[in-house]
Amino acid sequence: MEEKKLKLNYKLTFKVALAFFGILMLWQVYNTYCPIILEAMLKELGLTETNYIVGIIMALDNVAAIFIMPIFGRLSDKTKTRFGKRMPYIVIGMLLTIVTFPFIALMCMWNNFAGVIAFMLLFLIIMQSYRSPAVALMPDLTPKPLRSGANGIVNLVGYMGGVFATVLGMFSIFKLNSQSSLNEIQNKVIWPFIVCTAVLIVVLVLMIIFIKENNLLNQTREDVLYGEKLSDTHEIINEDNVLSKKDKRNLFIILAAIVLWYMGFNSFETFGSLFFKNVVGDSTMYSTMAMVLSIVSIVTFIFFSTISNRIGRKLSIIIGLVAIAIALASVALVSILPNITFVDEEANVMIGWKIFFIGMSVLIGFGWALVNVNSFPMVVEYSNTKNLGKFTSFYYISSMIAQSITPIVVGLIMDFNTLGQRLLFVYASSLMVLSIIAVIFVKEKISIKDRMSKSKNEHQTILEKIGEIED
Repeated sequence: MEEKKLKLNYKLTFKVALAFFGILMLWQVYNTYCPIILEAMLKELGLTETNYIVGIIMALDNVAAIFIMPIFGRLSDKTKTRFGKRMPYIVIGMLLTIVTFPFIALMCMWNNFAGVIAFMLLFLIIMQSYRSPAVALMPDLTPKPLRSGANGIVNLVGYMGGVFATVLGMFSIFKLNSQSSLNEIQNKVIWPFIVCTAVLIVVLVLMIIFIKENNLLNQTREDVLYGEKLSDTHEIINEDNVLSKKDKRNLFIILAAIVLWYMGFNSFETFGSLFFKNVVGDSTMYSTMAMVLSIVSIVTFIFFSTISNRIGRKLSIIIGLVAIAIALASVALVSILPNITFVDEEANVMIGWKIFFIGMSVLIGFGWALVNVNSFPMVVEYSNTKNLGKFTSFYYISSMIAQSITPIVVGLIMDFNTLGQRLLFVYASSLMVLSIIAVIFVKEKISIKDRMSKSKNEHQTILEKIGEIED
């Protein structure tokens, strides 16, 4: 059978990625400001050891998501409407998010601690209910061999949302530091929530205009079905989705590795703003690092999203994890060394430390992009066209399990050790090392050696053809 040339539809993938833009934008605001809100309000209630309590509260929404995501992932697999099977969940989910998200900040302004927690939980439940359908839309419309490249575009657009939210945190109207009182937090925190909600409204309108799901499914059906025959799995996935022993083993290892690296990454994502506020002395340093991380990730998505076509998804992920582990371990080392001072006499972070932290965020951004681009396609590689939502939820359940466990565990470690929040990056880097070990045990259908040999032969063939033309 003559091999068909598959080509990624960049324009379509950008449109599909709009939902991810909105998700990561709100996620960045949530992870940056909610720990600060919780810490300030808990201290106002008279509590001193607050890390583990903040961790528990930040984890509750993820526990709910573990149960919600598979339900809505499978529901969307079976849904049939004139608007499609994913779009009804996306549209309704975004509408409910627009209504609930600002109330987190409003409850803080009204000094209602119970209201803050209630709307945090409600917001995350709604977000997780449409996240699986939103992410499944890309593989629905993309053949398997092209999904790493397409996922690079999805992450590129998504991280633009994260960068947008991060940039907001750098303006004085949003800045918070270790001296910020609860009253100052209450006055400032409303603005990022309001601005990002307004942007989400625009995103929703654009998706309704551009995504006609049923028409797009019909246009891409032939290529998607052909892509099933080119799967990286050891056995072709049939309609009953019966996996071979090798494929089941690989899927289990990949999901376990996802749990490990998300535990590491989410630990400093959750407590990063507090670490830089309390240990380094400036919460805006976290916003700067998050912005640099996002920008580097975007650049990596642009230039390295298809690198797995040459070296494979496994090696791409290992390279990414090694880069992250080196960066986190470096921050961990300077965090626990005695007599380290990060700020000058005027309580400003010294330029040398700023360069160091920014440099580490460059490494993390590069590594995290490689991991993100390839890990989700690795999981949905084991699905078929009828259960993509189910396998999408497998990926996110693994990440949510990690994000449910890690804030509590690292919070307890920090609260009951004299080094406190200085242990944050020791914990994070250790988990990244464990995830590298796990990924090494994944057995690919085509070995790294064979991929490199194939790439070398293809390069030699191109050179020979150029030589023939010149002759």
